[in-house]
Amino acid sequence: MSSRLDGKIAVVTGGAQGIGRAIADGLQAEGATVAVADLNPPPDGFRADVSSEGDVQRLTDEVVARHGGIDVLINNAGLYASLAMRPFTEIPLEEWRRVMDVNVASMFLTCRAVVPRMRERGGGKIVNISSGTPFRGVPFLLHYVTSKGAIVAFTRALARELGKDGIHVNCVAPGFTISAGVEEHPEVIEALRDVSVSARTLQRDQLPEDVVGAVVFLCTPAADFVTGQTMVIDGGQYFH
Repeated sequence: MSSRLDGKIAVVTGGAQGIGRAIADGLQAEGATVAVADLNPPPDGFRADVSSEGDVQRLTDEVVARHGGIDVLINNAGLYASLAMRPFTEIPLEEWRRVMDVNVASMFLTCRAVVPRMRERGGGKIVNISSGTPFRGVPFLLHYVTSKGAIVAFTRALARELGKDGIHVNCVAPGFTISAGVEEHPEVIEALRDVSVSARTLQRDQLPEDVVGAVVFLCTPAADFVTGQTMVIDGGQYFH
């Protein structure tokens, strides 16, 4: 029995754990060959700092050399759980710039490197991972929320540019997710878990696996007439 992504080569950034790992597993289950890029990759993955132009180009070249091309790009890498919640007046400029580099510039770099490879194959699917926070105006993480709002705008504008190439660009915005990275910061769970669950229509913890179905759908032929869209996956905390 054939799967929906048989023969496709997918790159997942930040794919070693958490939401990225769940997405990589989901794409693989649909038949895709998955290249995981991470600062701490699995043994068969690719080490890359996606905020580094040189690393991103090397990653792209190595994936193509190993697998023959790239059809799917999941821009998942980002900074979140390690960021302290605090008033915006207390955010150091250096930290602001680091968040923008890792959460936004990284997507510019990966798309710039990968899109020519997708054009060679006649099209492709790009899914950018944003967050529900910009839709709700969450306070005390201004750099993070701003970066995730920028991803929505980035998705829309890039989709317009790439439609003629048969390259679809969409976005998925998860709610507060109990992922491995979050679990390493109990103070984040203590601050956000209960308030997030109580605000949802579906009142339970959000897990990485909850995000996978939407991402996989956007990478399959079932979504061949969908581009420039943002799907909020948060258990009905925000209706978008």
